[in-house]
Amino acid sequence: MGKTDSIMGSKQKIINWVDEKEASIIKFLQELISVPSDNPPGDCRDIAEFIERRLKEFGIENTQRLEVDPADAQVRGLSHAQNILSIHKFGSGKQPEIVLNAYGDTVPPGLGWDYDPYDGDIVDGAIYGRGAALAKSDISAYTFALLALKEAAEDELSGQIDLAFTFDGESGGFVGPQWLLKHQFIMPDMAITSGFSRSILNAHSGCYQCRVVLTGKSAHAASPDRGYDALEAMTAVLQALYEYRRTLKNKRSQVPGIQSPTLTIGRIGGGTSINVVPDQCEIMLDRRFIPEESGEAVEAEITRIVQQACHPFKGIQLKIERVLIADTFGPTPEETPLIQSLGKNWQEAFPGKKLKVGGIPLYSDARFYSAAGIPTVIFGAGPENIDKANGYQANEHIEIEDLLQSVKIIACTLYDLLKKP
Repeated sequence: MGKTDSIMGSKQKIINWVDEKEASIIKFLQELISVPSDNPPGDCRDIAEFIERRLKEFGIENTQRLEVDPADAQVRGLSHAQNILSIHKFGSGKQPEIVLNAYGDTVPPGLGWDYDPYDGDIVDGAIYGRGAALAKSDISAYTFALLALKEAAEDELSGQIDLAFTFDGESGGFVGPQWLLKHQFIMPDMAITSGFSRSILNAHSGCYQCRVVLTGKSAHAASPDRGYDALEAMTAVLQALYEYRRTLKNKRSQVPGIQSPTLTIGRIGGGTSINVVPDQCEIMLDRRFIPEESGEAVEAEITRIVQQACHPFKGIQLKIERVLIADTFGPTPEETPLIQSLGKNWQEAFPGKKLKVGGIPLYSDARFYSAAGIPTVIFGAGPENIDKANGYQANEHIEIEDLLQSVKIIACTLYDLLKKP
C-alpha cells in the first residue's frame, strides 16, 4: 500500500468512527443546550463544570477549569469567568500545537420559540435550541474530532491539540481566548475558532461601540428657556450620525464576503418627566468597520461628528465613553497549510459543491489568535450564515448533517497537520 493509500485508509477509519458515534455527538450537543448559559448575566459556572466533567468522562484526562480573577471578569460585565482547557499530546507532543476554540455562552433565548430553547428537540433532521448553532455545536464538533483521532489514528500522529472552551463570546472574548494567550496557557501554531461548516472564513470585520451622553439643565416645561435641552441636542447628533451612515455604503472592502461598514444606534434614553426639560440624553451606537479601516480611526471619526453636531447648543456637556473596540481579523492567506488542508477535506465531504473562502461582517475570537501571529481560520458546525440557522433569533437550529460533516472535516484536517513524517 502506497503512502496516499495509507493516508486515505486512516482517514476512512476516522470517518467511520464518526459515523458510529453519531448518536453520541448529537446527545452531547443536546446536553450542552440543556444547560442555560445566558450572557447576560454571564454566570458560566454550571456550563463550565458540566463540560469539564463530560470531557473527563470521554477520556480526555488533561482537562482543567481555569478561574479568571473576579475583578477582570466584572470589568467585562461578567459575574464570573472560567475557561475549560483540555490538552492532548500525540507522539512526542512537539509541534505543531493546534487550538480549537469555541465559546459556550449564548444570548438569552427571547420570545417566539416553537420549541423549548433548552430542550434540544430534533425536528426534520435539525437540532433546535439556544446555542445549537452559536456555538455549542462547535464544542461538540471539536470534542469529537479530537476523540476520533485518539481512537482511530493515535499512533500515526505527533503534536498537540488544545480544546479551549470559553464563556465570554458574547462579551468580546477578553477573558476567554485573550486571557488564555496572555497567560500562556496555550501557545498554538495554528487556530480554528467557532464558525460554519459550509464555508471557510479567513477574515472578519471589526467593531467600535460607544456610549454618548449629553448633559444639560432641567427646567419646568412652562419655562423651557431656563433649561438646556439635552434631547434637542441629541436630535442633532442623531441626524448627523444617520447622514454619516448613508455615506458608509460608498466604502467597499476588497475582502470577499465583507462589503461595507455599518452604523446602528441600538439604544436611546433620557428625560425624567413629561413636563420637565430633559437634562440628560444617552445613546449607544455600534459601528462595524472593514479590514481596510482601523478602530482608532473610526473612534476619532465618530467623536468628531458628535462634537460638531452638539457644539451649537449652549450649556450642553458631552461625554463619549468607549464600550468596545474589536479589531478586524485577516485575511489569512489561502495558501497556508491550515486552509489548504481544510479545503481539501471539505471537498471530500461536500463533493460537487463550491467552497467559499472569504470574510464575514461579524467579529469573533479569531482576532486574538491572528493578532498573536497565529494562522487562524473560522470553521465549525453550521450553515453558510447565521440567518439560515436563526442565530440570535427564536428557533435557532443546526442541521445534523452539517454537525457530523464538520466533525469529519476537522478531524481529517487535524490528521493531515499532525501526521508523522
